[in-house]
Amino acid sequence: MALMQKGVALAAGRLPKISPRVHSALDYAVAGSFLLAGALFWKRNRRAAMGAVLCGGATAAVSLLTDYTGLRRKPIPYAMHGQIDTGLVAMTAAMPRLVNIESQREAKFFSREALAKTAIIAMTDFDAAHRRGRLDEPEQDEHLGI
Repeated sequence: MALMQKGVALAAGRLPKISPRVHSALDYAVAGSFLLAGALFWKRNRRAAMGAVLCGGATAAVSLLTDYTGLRRKPIPYAMHGQIDTGLVAMTAAMPRLVNIESQREAKFFSREALAKTAIIAMTDFDAAHRRGRLDEPEQDEHLGI
């Protein structure tokens, strides 16, 4: 799976970059697909359903707290959102193992979602909001010399 994700990231990295607004819409679509899958999986596989709800909730929470505009109105800067997204992809890919459904058909859903999110991350320009926003003050990391 890791090799496939690297291939997707490499291929998607060559495509035109998407804007923060498009990335936001795709994040909410991914969160919605996780939550829908959780509802659909509920009767036949509660472990898969709980994993899907956990991934969907985490994706939605991060999206709601992200400042996509670069105007510093929300606590998570857009550039940091990209780093968090990478962690969410890892969590999504690991979820079948975490909820012990590796050999079941629902596990494929998590693999496909991880690949889709990898492609979204690779096609996103996470510095766009920083360049467009009114960021006259240096970021906190810059104060630390990082």
